Amino acid sequence: MTTGSEYHAPVLLHDCVDALKIRPGGIYVDVTFGGGGHSRAILEKLDESASLISFDRDKDAWKNAPKDARFTLVKADFRWLKNHLRFLKKLPIDGLLADLGVSSHQFDTGARGFSFRFDGPLDMRMDHRAKKSAADLVNNYDEVRLAELLRTYGEVDGAMRVAKTIVAARTAQRITTTQQLLAALKPVTPRQGDHSFLAQVFQALRIAVNDELGSLEALLKQSAEVIKPGGRLVVMSYHSLEDRMVKNWMRGGDFSGEEHKDVYGNRIRPFNPDSNKATQPTDEEVARNPRARSAKLRTATKT
Repeated sequence: MTTGSEYHAPVLLHDCVDALKIRPGGIYVDVTFGGGGHSRAILEKLDESASLISFDRDKDAWKNAPKDARFTLVKADFRWLKNHLRFLKKLPIDGLLADLGVSSHQFDTGARGFSFRFDGPLDMRMDHRAKKSAADLVNNYDEVRLAELLRTYGEVDGAMRVAKTIVAARTAQRITTTQQLLAALKPVTPRQGDHSFLAQVFQALRIAVNDELGSLEALLKQSAEVIKPGGRLVVMSYHSLEDRMVKNWMRGGDFSGEEHKDVYGNRIRPFNPDSNKATQPTDEEVARNPRARSAKLRTATKT
């Protein structure tokens, strides 16, 4: 059995937990359980009257759940946060932690199809119960829709040219594995910067398959409804699309980045961010865990 630490090495672990400003008897939520590193660190700071509710839609993560009376694992997408907390009678909460992105386990398991480093099914579903895989998108989307996906979620240069290349390749043979996709992309893969290009393409497909930005938007909106005044919102993201959403939400209470003010000129927003700048891993942490290099941690207090 894979242990939590082998499953995923939590990034900025102490910064995340410290940012929650944990009250020993409080109610806390970790919406991205994964290997359970953050959840276990939170439990260490809670007394017997406290509660920790964690979410994860990936069945591979469920086996990492600790046996602890204070702990509840919700096997669902965190977009359903409020419904589950209401059902569990755990409202309002004192703090919420979200460590977005993909776990090391997901990246390193070839059969999941998240990484171009391994051959495997072109799947990328975080929830095995979801109907559409990355292969479905690659083989069924037309050029325009595929190009929009690559451009919006991967910020891929020349997205239409890339989409046309994929569509041309699939006319000869359905693309069902990661290596088949790499072969299809070969005519448009740059000789230098190939790793970045492929990472962008795979990111775009993964985000679309799992509707990650839709889930994040739902989570942030609900965070204002479930966190009590003075409670904490702690979010760590790994690419600019997520970070922009989190930053705009904390600053203005929407995703446009615009500020809203009352008739007296006072800023109206559900959260007060601790800083306009994100916390990032140290060089030492990046050296230990290269996947930490793109992490950005933003924290805020409920107004």
